[in-house]
Amino acid sequence: MTNGRTATAVLGDGGPEVGVQGLGCMGMSFAYGPVDADASRATLERALELGVTLYDTADAYGAGENERFLSPFFRAHRDEVVIATKFALSIPADDPTRRIIRNDEPYIRQAVEASLKRLDVDVIDLYYMHRRDVTVPIEDTVGVMADLVREGKVKQLGLSEVTADELRAAHAVHPIAAVQSEWSLFSRDIEARVVPAARELGVTLVPYSPLGRGFLTGSFVHAEKDLTDGDFRRQQPRFTGDNAAANAALLAPVRAIAEAHGATPGQVALAWVHQQAAVHGLPVVPIPGTRKPSRVEENTAATRIVLTDAELARLEPIAAKVAGNRYADMTFTSAGRE
Repeated sequence: MTNGRTATAVLGDGGPEVGVQGLGCMGMSFAYGPVDADASRATLERALELGVTLYDTADAYGAGENERFLSPFFRAHRDEVVIATKFALSIPADDPTRRIIRNDEPYIRQAVEASLKRLDVDVIDLYYMHRRDVTVPIEDTVGVMADLVREGKVKQLGLSEVTADELRAAHAVHPIAAVQSEWSLFSRDIEARVVPAARELGVTLVPYSPLGRGFLTGSFVHAEKDLTDGDFRRQQPRFTGDNAAANAALLAPVRAIAEAHGATPGQVALAWVHQQAAVHGLPVVPIPGTRKPSRVEENTAATRIVLTDAELARLEPIAAKVAGNRYADMTFTSAGRE
């Protein structure tokens, strides 16, 4: 089962065909504690062997280090991979722990040139606005992004954590290929308005954290007790305090369904995300992150698990019972502005 290649999907209207599951690369350099560069490189290669072709990074991941880390792999496989990166989270030189959201033209132009250099490529396949600066009209931001397409620096445009209205306004300026937002058994706020808008406009949904940042796999319960000091999940409300234990109890049906399929809880969680494509009628290409070849094998195998209607119904109530927001500050998410 682990040797089969994944199915494919199309990014946007007439965009490139990619593996129906991508790979989130942030953790290879940033956010989730100690890293093993050799294991991460092996994970990239194994993912490609299994048909994973969409690789997701951002300039803010490790202050550019993630893009630099990925560049040798991208150069070696340039014709086989689709490179997605992002701009908008500016890192002040005097405080690398801070992030300032910027969507203005000077910053965008500075950011794209820096990403092209770090990635060592001539063009970025999919360029996302990482977060929305509400002081800049989104039409202006996407207008600059559209200029990058015309200039040959970017092929397709994406947006992350935008509202339905923001997506429609952006799409009126230039076609948007993909919208990235958190979507999982624990995070379903985008289904109310963003998903219908994406379906209407022919935009592909790219769910990040489809495994609830690892929580849905059962790999940890209480972030402050189970994770290392440098792990940013220790700051997220769902994984700390009383919320952690309450949310861990919600995983019982996930484990039971996994046992029935001879699968892992993580595979059931990913299978659920994939089946949302049929439920909502639009392409869905989740980007679970991992740094281990064995995990990328497990994750891609999940694309071939089909949950029954009864199993989907059993999983349906989970999200409404989740304790705590997905971020301490939700103003930077689509849900915080809808």
